[in-house]
Amino acid sequence: MTTRPWIVDDDLWALIEPLRPPWPMRSPRPRPVGDRLCLQGILYVLHQDIAWQLLPLELGVGSGQTCWRRLDR
Repeated sequence: MTTRPWIVDDDLWALIEPLRPPWPMRSPRPRPVGDRLCLQGILYVLHQDIAWQLLPLELGVGSGQTCWRRLDR
């Protein structure tokens, strides 16, 4: 078992990707962070039981606010 359970491997992503909602057509700009990375950020916050603001930027999954907004969408 991996020591980083918030990492989404290729097999899991292949199952999840078709379930994502479509990106809004009226969005003012392209996605700054990919959906897979945001999902990893969401899983990290949930697994570590931390506040969204404490999501480390060093993980490269976007900010806590970005991940929270994507989850809310």
